Amino acid sequence: MGKEIKMAYDDEGDILDISIGDPEKAISKEVEDDFFLRVNPDSGEVVGFSVLNFRKWFRDAKDIKTLPIKAELAVS
Repeated sequence: MGKEIKMAYDDEGDILDISIGDPEKAISKEVEDDFFLRVNPDSGEVVGFSVLNFRKWFRDAKDIKTLPIKAELAVS
């Protein structure tokens, strides 16, 4: 069965955080300026990602940022 995706936004810190599944140990890797992947160090599985300075990158609906990440999603 798939994992839930949980999103949270910290307005004061201007950070968007997206978690995949339940919290677990992870290390962060910066893949682009202000974009971090959280990876389980044992399995190498991506368990979430964070966007720092979110408003800087996405000021309006036309702003698009492409990251070097591929994903498979399903609706449960």
